[in-house]
Amino acid sequence: MVEATGPMKGVKVVELGVWIAGPAAAGILADWGADVVKVEPPAGDPCRQFQKILGDILPTNPIFEMDNRSKRGIAVDLSTSEGHDVILDLLAEADVFITNLRSTALSRLNLEPNKIAERFPHLIYCLLTGYGSEGVDADRAAFDVAAYWARSGIAALLTPPGADPPFQRGGMGDHPTGMSAAAAICAALFDRERTGNGQVVETSLMRQGAYTVSFDLNLMLMWGSVVAIGDRNTMGNPAMNNYRAGCGRRFWVVGLEGERHWPPLARVVGHPEWLNDERFNRPGARAANAPELISMLDEAFATRTLEEWAEVFADEPDFFWAPVNEPDDLLTDAAFQGSGALVDVPDGMSSTTMVASPVDFRGTPWAPRFMAPSIGQHTREVLAELGRTDEEIDALVSSGRVVEDG
Repeated sequence: MVEATGPMKGVKVVELGVWIAGPAAAGILADWGADVVKVEPPAGDPCRQFQKILGDILPTNPIFEMDNRSKRGIAVDLSTSEGHDVILDLLAEADVFITNLRSTALSRLNLEPNKIAERFPHLIYCLLTGYGSEGVDADRAAFDVAAYWARSGIAALLTPPGADPPFQRGGMGDHPTGMSAAAAICAALFDRERTGNGQVVETSLMRQGAYTVSFDLNLMLMWGSVVAIGDRNTMGNPAMNNYRAGCGRRFWVVGLEGERHWPPLARVVGHPEWLNDERFNRPGARAANAPELISMLDEAFATRTLEEWAEVFADEPDFFWAPVNEPDDLLTDAAFQGSGALVDVPDGMSSTTMVASPVDFRGTPWAPRFMAPSIGQHTREVLAELGRTDEEIDALVSSGRVVEDG
């Protein structure tokens, strides 16, 4: 087994997570070097179902692998007294406990935050929920499509008038929520270094969604209004818009500062005379004549391929832009390739390339250690570390209280 590296090396984490958000938080810490023990029911984390949901054609589960690599996995029936003893023994030695089970499930398993915090005052207990642990919907079921995307306002804010709301991509809210949880855990561990005390930290999908659109929500709170979704054909600032090159590829011009970014745009399309044209020479005039100007820009950009335009754009240092990448475009994008966004995960034979968690540490670099565990892959190993004898482990396996190498 590859040795752990990274700033969280030596930190012991117990994860009781399902689907994406909770496992993502633990997965980030595992990337950063923590020893994460993933506790699953005998049937496994339901996220394992994605392999069948997506067709069950290939022998791997990319969605599960993304958030569960570098973890050790045990499978335990926590509804039994023997199973409950196992997780309590794990928590007695752990620094961090991460869960995104709903409050009724935690109560049924006697793992409520207040009870565990009282029993293990050193522990950082991280709770991820859909709508928070207080209020009328504290125990309401919520995938990120519900709490992060729909209910927080993101979907509505991205919906043009009269159109259907767009669909979010898988895990789109879970992953930033997991990152927020990982940050909270690190802050709480830092506080424990000063005080010696653990604490409960919490985040939710809805709260992460609200923070994502806090630009709009703060406008509503402070001014009572929001900015309407942009329509590319009438954008008041045509230098902050998307266009199509002659090859069909789209790109985004990001000229947020009208006075600074309009002159480079006029020059790159070969129309410096527009700078003195009364229709376009001031921000207000460009806004008033936006449909006409955007149509003229469309005609100009249609004359060259995006590759050709990229060479022209490079001669204007104040012309800011980016291609609208499809996933395959992104994977071959030189900037992406050089950003550290991909990692090679040892898989027992060679390695499998995956998306990296989005933070690097120059002083304590991290690296993934191994692929996600199978159900119960490390049950015997972890139970032995907790002091169980081979005979005791055999009895637990025989009784179905735990699953080994499922």
